Amino acid sequence: MSTSTSTSTSASTTSATRRTAAAPAAGLLPLVTLAIGFVMAILDVTVVNVALTDIAKQLAVPLAGLVWVVDGYTLTFAAMLLAGGGLADRYGAKTLYLSGLAVFVLASVLCGLAPSGTSLVAARFLQGLGAALFMPSSLSLLAHAYPDETVRQRMLGLWSAIVSVAAASGPLVGGILIDRFGWRSIFLINVPLGLVGLILAGKVITPMARHPKIINFLSHGCGMTALGALSYLLIQGPVEGWLSAPILGAAALTVLAAGAFILHERRSAEPLLPRALFETPRFGAANLLGFLINFGGFGQLFLLSLFLQQARHATPLQAGIQLLPTIAVYTVGNLAVPNLVGRFGPRRTLLVSMISSTVFAALTTLVLRPDTAYWIFALLLALANLGMGVAVPVMTATVMQVAGRVHSNVAAASLNANRQIGVLVGVAFMGTILHGQSDWGVALPIAFGAITVVYLAGVGLVWRYLSPVTTTGH
Repeated sequence: MSTSTSTSTSASTTSATRRTAAAPAAGLLPLVTLAIGFVMAILDVTVVNVALTDIAKQLAVPLAGLVWVVDGYTLTFAAMLLAGGGLADRYGAKTLYLSGLAVFVLASVLCGLAPSGTSLVAARFLQGLGAALFMPSSLSLLAHAYPDETVRQRMLGLWSAIVSVAAASGPLVGGILIDRFGWRSIFLINVPLGLVGLILAGKVITPMARHPKIINFLSHGCGMTALGALSYLLIQGPVEGWLSAPILGAAALTVLAAGAFILHERRSAEPLLPRALFETPRFGAANLLGFLINFGGFGQLFLLSLFLQQARHATPLQAGIQLLPTIAVYTVGNLAVPNLVGRFGPRRTLLVSMISSTVFAALTTLVLRPDTAYWIFALLLALANLGMGVAVPVMTATVMQVAGRVHSNVAAASLNANRQIGVLVGVAFMGTILHGQSDWGVALPIAFGAITVVYLAGVGLVWRYLSPVTTTGH
């Protein structure tokens, strides 16, 4: 009997040892599965920029149309992010993730086969909708897949690294694909990747319990209407005339929809954004800072992608390579944050990083012209973006600290939505400048002067509102 027990125990131990040894490799599968969708969605924010010149030539798309190609995706992405979280609670995170990813893959096919600029923009709207549906679910599913706190933190760290690398490599990946296979390949590459992601998610990801909540459709509708009208106003204003009837109508609709959103949020028993979040101005200030950072960063990316190809005659691949150092520093800044915050504290780190970005953006304004040596403006842009790479994690931590555990999900969704709105407005604003001024020697200082002012406003927000939290008991 004891021999049998001993043998059984030994066999169990051996089996457990084998499972433990295999666990690290098997344990990465949920992370890889969910990262596939997330990476595609992040890449599609940046990768399309280096394709704009080729799209304009092949589909005869005017400047305003190019802005819509970028902002069409961002508009539905930003407008539906908050709704995506609520729908995931109601219908299940896995169900919504699979549905959103399927929509994204279908939209990618339509983008890759688009016969005209109008059809491409329509497909980009659909792509943004798909991304907004599956992205909020991806993080909650990732956390659910790793119940052990230590393992979860390690996986979230890997997740952040993957996302940073994907965002930074977007223009380079786009340049390589366009150089070898043409601009349509940047969309069609999503199809095999997305199908793999769908199959793996169906098999690997375990469903989460549903938490049905009341979805505030009126607030969502007002918010989406305001964003859509604002986008039309900013993008079509230079084309149709700022005093034309459609543009004045869009301006009025923007104001009315935004006002209705605010009024309904104040009166609603189930507001989209919990009122407790706005009891301290730090939450609103940090969200506005996220808007300003993305306004400058992505407005700059749109501008430089066109500048390098149109004014300096770079190929998409050359543009991707030249943009890479200026974007990769975001990851360097992200990685430096723990040491900087540990040594100087969050407020000082955030303030110095914003001041640094403002100074280098101002220097870029002074020196960047069509004939400026590449290494000069690349260095200045990299230094400006390095500050942004430091600022974003500290800003995010501030939002989550104010929100606490009770409101963490909606606070994260709010910040992400505001940052996407920053992308939307920043790209549209740069399009307005380029539409009004075809001389790059004039357009560049105007554009980077605006970015400098935006970053300076961010410095003011940090100085005025984002002071350290006072803790009781000390």
